Amino acid sequence: MGSHDTVLGSPTRDHLDWPFYDDSHRALATELDDFVARGGLGGIDHADADAACQHLVAALGRAGVLRHCVPKAFGGVSEEIDSRALCLIRETLAYTDGLADFAFAMQGLGTGAISLSGPEALKRTVLQKVARGEWISAFALSEPEAGSDVAAMACAARRDGDHFVLDGEKTWISNGGIADVYTVFARTGEAPGTRGISAFVVFADTPGFTIAERIETIAPHPLARLRFDNCRIPASQLLGSPGEGFKIAMRTLDIFRPSVAAAAIGFARRALDEAVAHAKNRKMFGATLADLPTAQSTLGEMATAIDTAALLTCRTAWQRDVRKRPTTREAAMAKMTATENAQWVIDQALQLFGGRGVRVGEITERLYREIRALRIYEGATEVQKLIIGRELMKGRS
Repeated sequence: MGSHDTVLGSPTRDHLDWPFYDDSHRALATELDDFVARGGLGGIDHADADAACQHLVAALGRAGVLRHCVPKAFGGVSEEIDSRALCLIRETLAYTDGLADFAFAMQGLGTGAISLSGPEALKRTVLQKVARGEWISAFALSEPEAGSDVAAMACAARRDGDHFVLDGEKTWISNGGIADVYTVFARTGEAPGTRGISAFVVFADTPGFTIAERIETIAPHPLARLRFDNCRIPASQLLGSPGEGFKIAMRTLDIFRPSVAAAAIGFARRALDEAVAHAKNRKMFGATLADLPTAQSTLGEMATAIDTAALLTCRTAWQRDVRKRPTTREAAMAKMTATENAQWVIDQALQLFGGRGVRVGEITERLYREIRALRIYEGATEVQKLIIGRELMKGRS
């Protein structure tokens, strides 16, 4: 934390009374609050994102938090990955520290495709180590010319006996450079466009796999461009069947996209709490900032924007966990609304702080940098709108 950060308690838990959650989720929230309060995350050095994330993954593994990223058969908590648990964990960690949220989220996203479609031997090799925080995982889908447009993917894999040979690049890969295991998507050509993509597991020490470039962003996180040059992967590391990679990627994102919304809500809740505390203490015009109607109005809008996003997010996670229904449209709505609303809430909090809000080391300054990427990764806001519209048309004659 910066020297100017304030330290508040845990995020509000009022929404746990909503019917989307059960007693196990309320107990999890209590455990998470206790874990954070007793310093379970340890010191986080934002000046060294690689070391910080390695430290955080180990800490989350020791505490058993990462068990929520994998199925019970491979060291997890529940038979299937529980979306509501993911959301609660990410909201709590994001409220506390963005890197802590990042470290947790990537363990799940990086191995989600393995949990869904991996061979049993591969699951046994990877998932338990990830759940214990012994291995770090990554999800490699984006390319220099294929971000939102997955059909433009150029990274290719050709069959060569009992192996596949990968050639090409990936970029903007979270945990790139520190991960032990990567889920990589490559074109195998079974059909045009997205129908000719397959998914593979690539270990960091595989010959022909290199880190081509480390990428720095406004909110430091481990990011890299990956290169594959005649990289031979055993066919046993194929996930699902050839040509199923896009479906596997979308199923993985459907599970974890609501948790992106939850992380955004965690950032927004922290911004609101900081803004309320500041408004109550900031002397202005013979009273406090909190006494001014304009400030009260702004805080009211901020709280409403957060609850709007939280309701959409809870609905999505509940529908997947309980109703076992596809949540493509709902996940897109939640992700779009939560990230856009959080950006606005944090901006309003910074405005209430005035000049202090942009000072390096202030929580508002850090939140302002942290939130921006969430409106882009795992599908930019513009893509979420297209998904919602497309799904809407499917339901109309």
